[in-house]
Amino acid sequence: MGIKERSFWTWLTASLFFRLILIYFPNNLNLASRPEISTPITSLRRLAEGYWLKQSSLSPYAGSMYHGSPLLLSLLGPLTVKRNGGQPNHLLCGLVFVIADVVNAMLIRAIGQVLQTSYNQRLKSLGLDAISKRSEILPSRDIAALVYLWNPYTIVACVGLSTSPIENMAVILSLYGACTCKAPLAAFGWVMATHLSLYPVILVIPVILILGYGPETPPRKLLRLRKYGKIEDAPSSDHSRQPREAKKQQDQAYNFSWRPVVKFIVWSMIWLVYVIVLCGLSVRQYGGLEEMFKRTYGFILTVPDLSPNIGVLWYFFAEVFDFFRNFFLIVFHMNILFMIFPLAIRLNHRPCFLAFAYIAISSMLKSYPSVGDSALYLGLLGLFVNELADMQFSFFLFCAYVGVSLLSPVMHNLWIWRGTGNANFYFATAMAYACLQIVLVVESVSAMLNHDRKLTKLLNAKYQDGKS
Repeated sequence: MGIKERSFWTWLTASLFFRLILIYFPNNLNLASRPEISTPITSLRRLAEGYWLKQSSLSPYAGSMYHGSPLLLSLLGPLTVKRNGGQPNHLLCGLVFVIADVVNAMLIRAIGQVLQTSYNQRLKSLGLDAISKRSEILPSRDIAALVYLWNPYTIVACVGLSTSPIENMAVILSLYGACTCKAPLAAFGWVMATHLSLYPVILVIPVILILGYGPETPPRKLLRLRKYGKIEDAPSSDHSRQPREAKKQQDQAYNFSWRPVVKFIVWSMIWLVYVIVLCGLSVRQYGGLEEMFKRTYGFILTVPDLSPNIGVLWYFFAEVFDFFRNFFLIVFHMNILFMIFPLAIRLNHRPCFLAFAYIAISSMLKSYPSVGDSALYLGLLGLFVNELADMQFSFFLFCAYVGVSLLSPVMHNLWIWRGTGNANFYFATAMAYACLQIVLVVESVSAMLNHDRKLTKLLNAKYQDGKS
């Protein structure tokens, strides 16, 4: 075990103990009541309420408190039962979320290893060995895993007993299954992520691209340059052979493999039927699947709960006239769909980065966002530290994230507890947070495209030097 390997495991162990210490003293932090951490979808307190109703032979959705999955209720509900002393058994729930965070970090690290290997192979196939060796200096897999583990958003989501780590695990599991070409695992993760929070349904596009093309594929312009360079540099006697070899290599690099994709679709249908059957059995006495869909996905899409959070929808729909409510609901939800296909067309050669962009956009525009959503896409962003090394405004974004994270509880306190402010105070931090996420997505996509252009220029210069 090398020095870097030992250092990684040391930091991972330290993050685990740090979480356990904070969970052991939850009353001093009171994070479970923070609107930035617990939402109507991710709150463990609401889940405990739903489980209590179910234990009382009532529908878990009867009290308009719980709006999550009945499967998650069956999994975590028994851990919320009060002990003899009358206190909830938060330590067991906290231990589950700690384990989920560690598993997520290990899966992100495994994804990073696959991406790094694939990226280096692609660079070597294009003859850019120098960049390939330079990219090995920074172990992006370890950086991404540690960024996820030590991100304050990840820590407070875990200590605040939010169910976000479970939802994040399903998303990361889907990406891991796709990167390792394990279609059943990718299908399971995608179905469970969609079932838990609905918005990961858009990840079907990057998952299919990963399974079909592979984790990393060089842009077509690079392969075109390599092909024409070989043709011009080749001897005259090999003119008939070299174009065929170059074309064959280009076709292999861009040959979409339908077999894992079909396998993914079949397994997705199997897992979907399995989940629906289990949910139907869980709620058959409480209104059936129709009631479940209305109280879960209908709740997410119609946004009836306007309690404050770090998103922008609660304030907007609190002010908008009821006559225009349905129109603006469609507008806000369609905003996510409008960005899917342009990004997929432009970033089809980097499907894992495309998944990051989708997750960041949905985290910004979803009905009930939390810091656990930001923890996921910031962890995935660490996988591309080498490609995004020249990203602009990175220091500004870091400072702005810190500033918004500190101002949000202050503004909430001034509004709710001290009464010296109003809703505009807290909504201002939510608007700033949304703008930061927009800048992050735009700048990261721009930096990735600039990195591809840089590779094109280097390859073009290489062939120009070869001809001279």
